[in-house]
Amino acid sequence: MRFGLFYEHQIPRPWEDGAEEKLLNDALDQVELADGIGIDSVWEVEHHFLEEYSHSSAPEVFLAAASQRTKNIRLGHGIVQLPPNFNHPARVAERVSTLDLISGGRVEFGTGEGSAQAELGAFGVPREDKHAQWEESLDIVTRMMVEQPFAGHQGRYTSMPPRNVVPKPKQKPHPPLWVACSRRNTILDAARKGIGALTFSFVEPEAAKEWVDEYYAVIESDECVAAGFAVNPNFAVVLPMMCHKDEQTAIDRGIDGAHFFGYSLTYYYVFGKHVPGETNIWEKFQAERTQAGFAREVVNADDGPLGVKLLQEGIGSLRGAIGTPAQIEELVRRYEDAGVDQIIFVSQCGKNRHEHICESLELFGRKVLPKFTEGREQREAEKRERLAAACERALARREPARVADPGYLITPEGEPRPVVTEPIGGRAIANGSSPRIMELVRKRLKHAGQSAFAAYVRGRSDRQLERTIGSKAGLRTIFKGMERAFEPERANGFVGDIQYVLTAGSGNGDRRWIVSIAADRATARAGSALDPTVTLKMSVPTFARIVAGEANPAKEMIEGNFEVTSSFDVAVRLGEMFGEESAF
Repeated sequence: MRFGLFYEHQIPRPWEDGAEEKLLNDALDQVELADGIGIDSVWEVEHHFLEEYSHSSAPEVFLAAASQRTKNIRLGHGIVQLPPNFNHPARVAERVSTLDLISGGRVEFGTGEGSAQAELGAFGVPREDKHAQWEESLDIVTRMMVEQPFAGHQGRYTSMPPRNVVPKPKQKPHPPLWVACSRRNTILDAARKGIGALTFSFVEPEAAKEWVDEYYAVIESDECVAAGFAVNPNFAVVLPMMCHKDEQTAIDRGIDGAHFFGYSLTYYYVFGKHVPGETNIWEKFQAERTQAGFAREVVNADDGPLGVKLLQEGIGSLRGAIGTPAQIEELVRRYEDAGVDQIIFVSQCGKNRHEHICESLELFGRKVLPKFTEGREQREAEKRERLAAACERALARREPARVADPGYLITPEGEPRPVVTEPIGGRAIANGSSPRIMELVRKRLKHAGQSAFAAYVRGRSDRQLERTIGSKAGLRTIFKGMERAFEPERANGFVGDIQYVLTAGSGNGDRRWIVSIAADRATARAGSALDPTVTLKMSVPTFARIVAGEANPAKEMIEGNFEVTSSFDVAVRLGEMFGEESAF
């Protein structure tokens, strides 16, 4: 089990002069203390206009300050709002990478889409589009951290030409990815994308076990397709916490803050009617807490096991990890047994006092945390080993990093338009969903030539090449490019059919293409020739590497990877017929 702290920077009304300044500096003191006692991570949210609930609109600034006052603690964006009206993907990549560099590689990259109307409405993010915007931006940001240069993107929500987005992060390929989750379906979506689930459901350990089991089952299944360029299988829960040797003191110090955290969250996301700059949420909380499910009278000291959510005579309440060290230890054990990887505590909430938070952290660090560190590294290594093959398969299913057009030129007067954003064999091509993108890629092959294609092929695994180049649309792009590259004067009067038989692994069958040579043109089509002059048989990866100039045809023949049937003399002349940039 690992432990973290979570910050919303709550500040209930009334606000005194200097209150926000004190709040931020107290939080930095708490983070420095947490680093000293061995807390693993600090998570800082991004919210806008959510008065009293969250005065944390610039988490990158707070985390940067925290990075200079700490040595070991991980710095978690919990979360960056990714719809581009909140944050352009390039700015996210730049800020996260810079923070990763100045912290020595300690960033955890949590992401989300936003849900509060106060934020969505202000930034013009339609509720029905926010999830799709998050997905598109997540792909763009991770590519910006990996691609050198970023190959550009022209999508539904963001368009950007090729640029080298700098700096790149210290952690390679990028910091671990997370997403904020509040329901079972979002947790499963996190698993399908191979990213950590940062859950805010205040769920009991016994209920969490079912969610954790489902999450890891998806991680290990064929449903998991990595959203980034590394898989981060992690499940974290968020809980309020106040630790004291006397249970009643812990309750008195922490329960009102925990309840305000829950009330103000649901106020903005569920039932609240808000007048900006006027509504006093703290007063509403005091008047409405019981009917809203945060009854104070239900939470009493009884030296019993902690229940995250309490229900008594039809009255609901929230408690979490508010109690003695022994009670908190027992609660953590239950989460550990459920398979939860990390518990992230919320202590700075409501009107909880700074000195009480610090005393709580120090006591937790002495009495509870050491019970969960012994053998932790070994267990985590075993988990990584157990999931290694599944993570590798999830990465193999995602689209690889793209290669920018090496001929893309920016001048003081301008640059090319439109922007080509999809790789050869990329998502739009493989799905056959965008004829316009297909045509742009064809133009890219025509103008950039072999160098662009070679850069794409270089370093790709056989499986990646089979999935991309070996797709129907990928092969069509190459063979149609050969049509254009044909030079009739170099054919020396040859007329006939060239049969390509391209094999794929995993029993996926052959891909057969015919290139018909006439007096003045070449025509390519999928299928089998009745009487080919020459037949060339090889695997899809070998074909891709020969076309790219990354493999020598003669060497591949000697090694048995490339077979020529019938007219060998025609085969050796194919390079001439299709220009120097095309081997066959």
